[in-house]
This record gives sequence, C-alpha cells and structure tokens, in this order.
Amino acid sequence: MPDYETFKLGDVQLQSGVVFKDMRLAYKTYGTLNARKDNVVVFPTFYSGSHADNEPLIGKGFALDPQKYFIIIPNMFGNGVSSSPSNSPRPFAKAGFPHITLYDNVMCQHRLVTEKFGIKRIALVCGFSMGAQQAFHWGALFPDMVERIMPWCGSAKTSRHNFVFLEGGKAALTADAA
Repeated sequence: MPDYETFKLGDVQLQSGVVFKDMRLAYKTYGTLNARKDNVVVFPTFYSGSHADNEPLIGKGFALDPQKYFIIIPNMFGNGVSSSPSNSPRPFAKAGFPHITLYDNVMCQHRLVTEKFGIKRIALVCGFSMGAQQAFHWGALFPDMVERIMPWCGSAKTSRHNFVFLEGGKAALTADAA
C-alpha cells in the first residue's frame, strides 16, 4: 500500500502545448492544516527524488515541524510516483513521455494546494536542487500567495552545464527500447 496520496488532475495542457490525459500528482502531507489555513509549507521534491527523500528534514523540533506546520510534499512529474514514463499509459509511456517543465510542476502543485485543500496563503515554499527551482517559481508566479521561499543548493534556472549533464543520462535511458 502506498504511503502517499494521488491528486487526479485530469487532462492537463502542458507548457509545450501537449495535453497529458489523466495526469496524476502524488503527494504526502505531514501535520495538520489549522483553521485559518495559514500554517502551510510546500516542500517539492528534487530531480529523481520522492517524498521519502524529503522526510529526514521533517520532525518535531526541526525547522519543518509537523506539530507547527501543515507540510505538503508534491512529487515531481517523472520521478516514478507522480505521472512518469514508468507508470503512464501510451502514448506517454517510456520514451513517449512528454517534456514537462518546472512551470508545469508548479502549476499542478498550485491546483493541489488550492483545489484539494482550499489554501489561499502559503507560509513557506522550500526545496533542494530542482525543489529549489520550484520554490523560485512559486515565489515568482504567486507572489501574493507565497509569504517566503527558502531554496537551497539550487538556482532559479538550470545552467547549461547541468542541462548537458542531465541530457546525458536521459539519452542513455531513452536509447533503450525497453
């Protein structure tokens, strides 16, 4: 049994223009949403990471304390938990998986936060690496909703060096027909 929940997004038009049918965003929450719904922390995952990889930074007495905050960890698309090449039906299975941007991730996370939980204000969006990039996107796209961001070990935009590094691994995977 999974230790996370799934938010069914339906058909989503991606930034590329492709319509992804029956897209799914996996997430896990920690703590309790207060009556004012103002104790929210969004903690997106990093490239290839899942909610379980973020969990060591959450705990009683930690900066991300579930006794104080309602912490939402949305899993990035393509990480094997949310819609990914490994769990999507054709035509988006395996090498047919469409190009999904950080913008696409954040816009779907915004839907989760607003549609599922009715949240209008976020105390903090934080993240590591590509999670940091998502924090920057949240702050830029929703400045009236996000009170603060705390990105670490990440940049607002992927450098050319990182892009080439990531494309090397991607090319090896997509070259395998299986």
